[in-house]
Amino acid sequence: MSSNMEEKPLSVEKRLTLTKFEIFEKPHIIVDTEKCSKCETKPCIKACPAGLYSLDENGKLVFVYEGCLECGTCRLICPYDAVSWSYPPGGHGVWYKFG
Repeated sequence: MSSNMEEKPLSVEKRLTLTKFEIFEKPHIIVDTEKCSKCETKPCIKACPAGLYSLDENGKLVFVYEGCLECGTCRLICPYDAVSWSYPPGGHGVWYKFG
C-alpha cells in the first residue's frame, strides 16, 4: 500500500492554521456599525468562517479585518448592506497554502 494512502487529509481547521496573512495597514472591509445597530439577527457573526465579527460587552458589533479569508460572505449575508468589501491591494491578504 502506498504511503500516500495512509496519510489522513488535513481538516479545515488544521488548514486554516497553516494559512498566511499579509496584512495591509488600511482595512479593505468597512462595516457601518450604525446600520448594524438596527440589525437584530446579526447573521455576520455566525456566517463569517474566520470569526471576525463579535459583540462587545454593550452588544455593539465589533469587526476586525486582520485574518479575513476574502470569501465575501459578510457582504452577501448582511441584510442592511452595511459591509463595504473589496480585495486588499496586490500581495496583501490571505495566502492559502493548501488551496
